[in-house]
Amino acid sequence: MSSTSGEAAVFEAGPRGLHGPAQWVTRIGAGIILLLAINQTFGLGFLVGYTLIDLRFYYSIVALALFSCFLIYPSHGARRHSGPGWYDWAFGIAALVVCGYFFANAFNILQRGWEMAPPDLAIWFSAALWVLVLEAGRRAGGLPLALIVGVISLYPVYTEYLPRAIAGFASSPGYVAAYHAMGSESILGIPLRTFAQLIIGFILFGAALQLTGAGAFFMNLAFAILGKVRGGPAKVAIFSSGLMGSMSGSVITNVMTTGVMTIPAMRRTGIKGTTAAAVETCASTGGVLMPPVMGATAFVMASIMNVPYAEIALAAIIPSVLYFFGLFVQIDAMAGREKLKGLPKEELPKLGKTLMDGWYYIFAFALLIYMLLVMQREALAPYYATPLLLILNQIFNKNHRWGWGDVGKFFDTLASLFANLVAILAAVGMIVGALSMTGVAATLVNDLLRLAGGDAFMLLLMGALTGLVLGVGMTATAAYIFLAILLAPALIRVGLEPMAVHMFIFYWGMLSFITPPVALGAFAAASIARTPPMKTGFEAMRLGSVIYFIPFFFVFEPALVLQGDAMTIITATGFALVGIALFACAMQGYLPLIGPLFPGRWFALPLRIVLLLAAILIALPAEGVAGLSDMQLVGAAAVLGLPVLAAAFLINRASARLA
Repeated sequence: MSSTSGEAAVFEAGPRGLHGPAQWVTRIGAGIILLLAINQTFGLGFLVGYTLIDLRFYYSIVALALFSCFLIYPSHGARRHSGPGWYDWAFGIAALVVCGYFFANAFNILQRGWEMAPPDLAIWFSAALWVLVLEAGRRAGGLPLALIVGVISLYPVYTEYLPRAIAGFASSPGYVAAYHAMGSESILGIPLRTFAQLIIGFILFGAALQLTGAGAFFMNLAFAILGKVRGGPAKVAIFSSGLMGSMSGSVITNVMTTGVMTIPAMRRTGIKGTTAAAVETCASTGGVLMPPVMGATAFVMASIMNVPYAEIALAAIIPSVLYFFGLFVQIDAMAGREKLKGLPKEELPKLGKTLMDGWYYIFAFALLIYMLLVMQREALAPYYATPLLLILNQIFNKNHRWGWGDVGKFFDTLASLFANLVAILAAVGMIVGALSMTGVAATLVNDLLRLAGGDAFMLLLMGALTGLVLGVGMTATAAYIFLAILLAPALIRVGLEPMAVHMFIFYWGMLSFITPPVALGAFAAASIARTPPMKTGFEAMRLGSVIYFIPFFFVFEPALVLQGDAMTIITATGFALVGIALFACAMQGYLPLIGPLFPGRWFALPLRIVLLLAAILIALPAEGVAGLSDMQLVGAAAVLGLPVLAAAFLINRASARLA
């Protein structure tokens, strides 16, 4: 469900296919996690006779998920195609034993404050959990993540030896281990609590969507609506991946689900392989940025900001629309420039039949949105939408009606996703714990403000670059949490709106999916298109280039994240749409009604750069440029852009006469 859930396909060895006893125990583990989550969410009091106290609930989740992680994710790539070894079972059993100790002593941890004054035995068990979480994080999230988490989790131990500017309160190794294992701000901190309280339900919904054929429905719906227009298959990729991603919340899953159909279709209409893979990458990345389900990071954001998830989903609407609009215009401009046509009408599915065959997906989707945004019951919504979807699927869907084998696949999927996310979120939690122990977060905020001279734009640039760098070695969720702790307070203190600040950090954490050298989404799409991964990554970066600017637009104009009155929101959105449309056309060198922008001319590039600058001036809020109003920025854009557009129009007209 989350963006992190699919990253294991690229990081390290990736999940292995299990068989026999290993498969059954992970399925049972996933089932117990699901039952515990339902019991906790609804307060049913079944299975154990009462709702578990929070600590016992969290330790149960960690125990079962880490056990599954060591069986599902091999220690190295060479073991991916073989079953779990004895040491995988040993790690898994150790996770059960260690977490079982904390489960049994949950009341002592709470009542006697063991995280602050632990007994000796608890210290040894804490150290064991520390090591187990690091190893699980390495298997699920990759060696770079494990190294970063390992170094930072030890920060309280060596902080006194660092330069004064980054030194904090020192602690003994035993205290650090106990705090990580039993404190409320480390392994069991906000990331893991968010998973247990919110994300499990949405993983359930995403897995049900995937295994009931929702990807095929959204694909057929997109082909029926857009397949015959110019550049149709590329626009289908945008539409279908946006819809699927908005419910699955996973970039890689999105690429692998919709890309197998859209990429070959794009290539059939003359689109180059690298471009086809890049289009799918950008569309799938945008899907995770689009409500209602935006992946684990958005749920963690809601927890950190202490706001309902509905507020996050609503705030994300306009930025995601701007991104997809820019992507759509770029594809249309590219199709116009290359004179690409759509697919023949007879090859496309009928819209009416498609809706008749898959109406219940829309019905379940509508229920989810209603409960999320209207009732604001985000914890309960997926537990109602998922059974509804499965019941309707069994009644109306002959092609994807489940048998017992499909139920097994469903629990296999849940086990893999639960294991992946818990391993990564528990590891990332130790970053938060280390910064909390040392008290260094507050001092670093002051240092950042001093370094940037209190300038908001400089702080934003620092945050953007840091987000990209962190994305190289960490998952999007990990990068967001790190920046939300260190950078967000500094940005808020210089006067920026909190929702816009956190959304800015969220966007820049996601950009690693289309930005080389990592570009995980692009690499997944390249594996389908059989194109060079790095070349595909750079093409995705070019096609999705508008996304690098959109966060700056909404952080300077909070109306774009629905923080303002209706008139301000409408005006800001209008300017942004015009600017992004011009930006997209300038990137592709083609403008509707005008035609190609100086093809084959030596001055084409500099004049297109002038148009790009004009586009940014139109979309950029006045708050981003001191001393100027929105209309003055638009006037400056007109002075720059109109002569270029006039010249392009006249040259094309003259060329048409000569032809």
